Amino acid sequence: MAASSARPPRQPKTQLRVGRLVKAHGLKGALKLELYTDDPEGRFVPGASFTLQVPEASPWHGKTLTVREFRWMNSHPVAFFDGVDDRTAAEELVRAILWIDQDDEPHAAEEDAWYDHQLVGLEVIRDGSVVGRVVRVEHFPAQDLLTVRVDGDREVLVPFVKAIVPEVDVRAGRVTVTPPAGLFEDLPADDEDESDADLSAPVDPDDADEA
Repeated sequence: MAASSARPPRQPKTQLRVGRLVKAHGLKGALKLELYTDDPEGRFVPGASFTLQVPEASPWHGKTLTVREFRWMNSHPVAFFDGVDDRTAAEELVRAILWIDQDDEPHAAEEDAWYDHQLVGLEVIRDGSVVGRVVRVEHFPAQDLLTVRVDGDREVLVPFVKAIVPEVDVRAGRVTVTPPAGLFEDLPADDEDESDADLSAPVDPDDADEA
């Protein structure tokens, strides 16, 4: 998997995220997929049914989606689903995230995937020191975010990707982060700001005479 991921909160069953619908393909209702599984042929077999994560305003909110056909087109995974028979219907599903009940599938839990309750409460370690604690997990179509509480009530949103969160150790109660500059603290003033400050400073009359 290209990035770490978190599973959804407040679901009636334990669920696993397996894909996202990224683009309508053709005129017959096909959709290109972004895969969050190492076994797409096993997950997207005809008849496989998924819970949809879509906005409440979507006509698909609260519904499930069933695979009719899965194939590869020019190295891109593409799926057809029951009830999605044309491009207009497919467009309504773009950005939807697909979840499957873990209890209903035989595969072992995927590497680099955790449930929200496993992540919340973990200490956040940066350069060997504790900088905060995970208090919440936010799920968005593009990626998941860890909400980290630092300095009392201040909260920082940390993209939950390998480049920034390279290690999650649930047993040890910690996650390790390697954030870019400025994510956890304000950046120092740059040279331009310092130059502007120098220009605005009062000039000593003696210095002016010497100039």
